[in-house]
Amino acid sequence: MTESAHPTPSDIRAYRAENPKLRERDIAAKLGISEAALVAAECGLTAVRIECSASRFLERVEELGEVLALTRNESAVHEKVGVYENIKQGHGAALVLGPEIDLRIFPGAWAHGFAVTKTDATGEVRRSLQFFDKWGNAVHKVHLRPLSNLAAYEKIVEDLRLDDQSQDFIADPGAPAADDSADAAVDTAELRDRWSKLTDTHQFPGMLRKLNIGRRRALHAIGDDFAWRLDTACIEMMMRNAAETALPIMCFVGNRGVIQIHSGPVVKIGTMGPWLNVMDETFHLHLRTDHIAELWAVRKPTADGHVTSLEALDAKGEMIIQFFGKRKEGSSERAEWRSLVEALPRLEAVVAA
Repeated sequence: MTESAHPTPSDIRAYRAENPKLRERDIAAKLGISEAALVAAECGLTAVRIECSASRFLERVEELGEVLALTRNESAVHEKVGVYENIKQGHGAALVLGPEIDLRIFPGAWAHGFAVTKTDATGEVRRSLQFFDKWGNAVHKVHLRPLSNLAAYEKIVEDLRLDDQSQDFIADPGAPAADDSADAAVDTAELRDRWSKLTDTHQFPGMLRKLNIGRRRALHAIGDDFAWRLDTACIEMMMRNAAETALPIMCFVGNRGVIQIHSGPVVKIGTMGPWLNVMDETFHLHLRTDHIAELWAVRKPTADGHVTSLEALDAKGEMIIQFFGKRKEGSSERAEWRSLVEALPRLEAVVAA
């Protein structure tokens, strides 16, 4: 099959069959389609269209028992093994606050849902629930594990199944958010005033919205008492240091529909090509370090003293991944985490060397 701008579902399946070793996202990229279009082409075969409602999903997902939760963006994949529990639904957002699976969910971004059943090369059957935004980008996936409740999964698929089982995928004609230019106009005095008065890290996105600026522009403008550039290699340095010292960290990976969080230590750190990986028992992370255009150490004031984060941005200024030292609300930041971040070489020092 020749690659085309608008391959039909049968074209997609044929290309997939001809390239069985290619990852699904790579197949989608080569065909110039979204990942959702790749899944939709299998409807009636290995995929079933289901309701995309995050609320309906959250009402039922705890029935599955132990699963693997996966959230990703273009540059990072965050996987956690556990149970969806302590679920709190609210207007415009929802929370999953289990000890392993910890999510911030934004239902407005959920536009398409599928139940997928695949048989791998070893003959093992793999089942998952997969949700996508209106452009066909994955927002969240749930993969069953050996201890998952298969009967509950089958009942959920039956109850959420849609009448429409079309193999065609029609993406929203609109475009994702524009680039966050580092040179956009900003009132630095107002930014610094508002930043200095923060009392909770959750106020930060709201502050940016009120000022109508993006995160990258704010980081460039705020001044190095609140944010400073680091060499991108500092993420691996931090991860290996945290592993060696058993320092518990928080790792955030998100997209428009979900933010997924790991809280705790990391142990098995490795690299493969551009990928920096964590391969622990209940936490896997895969990070494309070559996609990181800027890495920042950031200080944000809170009622418990300032907290320090590492924030990696891509070439468009969008967040790839964010790290904090693990802490509870009402507690001060760990001194070991603060010292680790502040000791990382600043970009100016790296360039000067």
